Amino acid sequence: MFGRAWGIARSLAIYHGIPGRQGRMRRMYRQFLGPGDIAFDIGAHVGSRVRAWRHLGVRVVAVEPQPDCLRVLRLFFGRDRDVTIVAGAAGAQSGTVRLSISSAAPTVSSMSQDWIDSVSRDESFAKVRWDRSIEVQVATLEELIATHGTPAFVKIDVEGFEADVLAGLATPVRGLSFEYLPSAHDAMLACLDLIEKLGTYRYNYSPVETMRLVSDQWFDAAELLTYLEKVRQIGKSGDIYARLA
Repeated sequence: MFGRAWGIARSLAIYHGIPGRQGRMRRMYRQFLGPGDIAFDIGAHVGSRVRAWRHLGVRVVAVEPQPDCLRVLRLFFGRDRDVTIVAGAAGAQSGTVRLSISSAAPTVSSMSQDWIDSVSRDESFAKVRWDRSIEVQVATLEELIATHGTPAFVKIDVEGFEADVLAGLATPVRGLSFEYLPSAHDAMLACLDLIEKLGTYRYNYSPVETMRLVSDQWFDAAELLTYLEKVRQIGKSGDIYARLA
C-alpha cells in the first residue's frame, strides 16, 4: 500500500508540481487545440494534459485504466461537465486486456509484455518492477469517436501499446502524438506505418516533457526517421507529434 501511495504522490509532484510546466503545456497545445474542440487523452494518468486542455476551453475525453489514477482524475475533474472520464483502455479491438502495474512507478504500467521485455534491458528501467496486474476493459478509438465525437487531437501515452491503440483508428484526425522510447524503436515504426495509412501527415518531435518542438519545419515520415536515428543514439525519450497536412 505504501508503494502505491508513493507512486501516485510522485506522479502528482512530477506532473502537477513543477513550476512553469502547465504554462509550457498550454503554449504547446494551442498549436493544435482551441475552445470547443474535443481532445482524447489516451493514458490520462493523473491528468496534467486534461488540466492544460481545459484551460484552453477544450472538451476532454480522458481514458485511463489504473484505479489509483482514476481516483485522482475523479477528484480533480469529476464535477467538470466538459471532462468525460473513461475507466479503461483503448486498443485494436474491444474486449479486455491485462494491465501490468508498477506500483512505485505507475507511469510505466503497460499492457504490452513485449514492451516491458524490451525496456527492461534499458539501464534506466533497472529498478522498475511490475508487481501486480489487473484486467481492464478496452474500446477502440473508433468506438470512442462514435460515442464522444471526432477529436481534433489524440494524445497516446500507453507504454508500448501505442500501435494497438492506433490500429483501432480509421478516421483521420487533425493532430495526434505518441511517446517514443529509443529502446522500443520498432514500436515507433509500427505506429508511423499506421499513421501513414490514415492520411498525409507531417511530423515533429518534442524531447521528453520539454513541451517544445525541435523544429519550426515539420518533417515527412522519411525525414522524421532520419532525425530519430540521432535521438536513438543519445538514448533520450520524447513525443512524436503528427498533424494532418
